[in-house]
Amino acid sequence: MGSVTGSSSKPELAGALHRLRSTLARLKAELELADSAGDPAPVERMLGDLTEALELLGEVESAALNVVRVLVLDDDERLGELTARGLRRLGYDAESSTVMRPLRSAEVMVFDLSLVSSLDEDELAGLKVARPIVVTGASGAAARALASDLDASDYLVKPVELEELASAINRRTAEARP
Repeated sequence: MGSVTGSSSKPELAGALHRLRSTLARLKAELELADSAGDPAPVERMLGDLTEALELLGEVESAALNVVRVLVLDDDERLGELTARGLRRLGYDAESSTVMRPLRSAEVMVFDLSLVSSLDEDELAGLKVARPIVVTGASGAAARALASDLDASDYLVKPVELEELASAINRRTAEARP
């Protein structure tokens, strides 16, 4: 399987580049200000700016190269990381986690249904908006109903083949295009 592509627009790329440029300019100004005053560099603030710049660089890459970002949420940390690694080999920008975090721009979520009980009300609402690809070891009617309640874009029963998951991600990405 070749490189994976999603949708991109020039305004999205321009916006990401503008935010990246602004963040880097702020970082440069912090260094120059500290240097001219003879003060130590504000390390915490600069680390925050650097973290933000790296995130923005990821947005620029996603927009420019049409890379699909994927967050794999699984209660089994090892399985989540193996899944993310496999997706990276297929050309996705994938990361894994055992805890919910806000999605990045145009990111697809692969969600292990066993994590639903650990989510608070706001996280559940965010999950529903994300229309996740649900992966689960449960194949019963209750699990399918829960996935439906979460407005899942796909429902896959473990063990899931990477090609099957990639197809679900591609369907979700195509669905999200304007």
